[in-house]
Amino acid sequence: MQQSDDKISADLAAAVSEGDRSALASALNLLDDQRARVRSQAAELLALLQVNQQFRDRHLIGITGPPGAGKSTLCAALISVWRKRGLRVGVLAVDPSSPISGGALLGDRLRMQTSHEDDGVFIRSLSSRGQFGGLSAEVWPMSIVMLAGFDIVLIETVGVGQREADIAQLCDTTCYVAQPGSGDSVQFLKAGILEVPHILVVNKEDMGNVARRTLAELRSALNREHPDGHWKVPVLATSATTNAGVESLADVIDEHHNALTTQQTLLPRRRRYQIYWIHKRLLEEFGSFGIERLGGEKKFLAQLEKNQLDLFQHYESLRKQLHKI
Repeated sequence: MQQSDDKISADLAAAVSEGDRSALASALNLLDDQRARVRSQAAELLALLQVNQQFRDRHLIGITGPPGAGKSTLCAALISVWRKRGLRVGVLAVDPSSPISGGALLGDRLRMQTSHEDDGVFIRSLSSRGQFGGLSAEVWPMSIVMLAGFDIVLIETVGVGQREADIAQLCDTTCYVAQPGSGDSVQFLKAGILEVPHILVVNKEDMGNVARRTLAELRSALNREHPDGHWKVPVLATSATTNAGVESLADVIDEHHNALTTQQTLLPRRRRYQIYWIHKRLLEEFGSFGIERLGGEKKFLAQLEKNQLDLFQHYESLRKQLHKI
C-alpha cells in the first residue's frame, strides 16, 4: 500500500532531524524539484521541520569573498576544527552555473578536502543559477533542512564580489575572506557594495608582508562597529595551509553566535530573512504588479511581519492567490 505524502514528509522530517544522510539527500532533492506536486510535499516537510524547532543552538555561517582567496581551503580547515570539537557540520557550496546544463560547475566540490567517510560532515553542491546576489532561491529552504540535522551549517558562495549581497542577510554570521595584495576587497567594503561582514579574514597569512599590508588596510578602512549593533567587527589573519589562526577564527565565530543568542537577535534576524525571501521570490515571479495585488508592498510586508511563517506553505499560498487573480 502506497504511503500518503503527509506520512512520507513526516518520516522524512524525523530522519532529517536525526541527521540521516540519505534522508538529508532526499530532502534537498525534494526542495530542488520544481514540479507542483513535489513543491507541495516540500512545503509540508519544511513546516514539519520548523514547528517547535527554532534551532537556537544551531549556527548558520556564510563564507564569502573574491575568487582565489582560499575560501574552500579555509572552510575545510574550519570543518576539521569543528569536528575535533564534536560538532556535526553541513555545507552548502554554491558554485557558478554551467552555461549548458545550469548545474554546479564544480560538481561534488572535490577541492574541499574533507573525509568522505566522516558521517559528521555532509557537503551539497548547488549552482547559483545566475541569481543576482550570488545565491540560488533554494539556498534558504535548504539551510532550514540542514539546520535540522547539523550543529553548524556552512554556506560558501560563488565568489563574485559585488553580486554576493544576499549572503550578508541570510546567515547568522557572515565571514568575508580577503585575498592578500588585492585592493578589490577594500574598495568593495568602502563603497558599501558588500554588506559589512561580522568577521573579516585575511587568508594566506604565510604570504608575509603582502598579507600584513592587506590586514592593515582592512583594519583602517572600516568602522569596526557592525551596523547590526553590539558587535565589534574583528579583522583576523589565517593560513588555511598551515592552520595558523584557524582555531582563533572558529572561536570568534562562536563568540558572535553567543552574542546573537544573548542579545536575543538570532531569531529576529532569521525571521527578517525569511520575510525578505518570500518577498523577493514573489517579486521575481509576479513583479511589482503582483505585490500591488496583495495590497501593496507596505501592507504586504506588515502582514508577513505579523504572521507565524511556515516558509514554503505561506509562499505557495500567496502564489496560488496571485495565479487566481
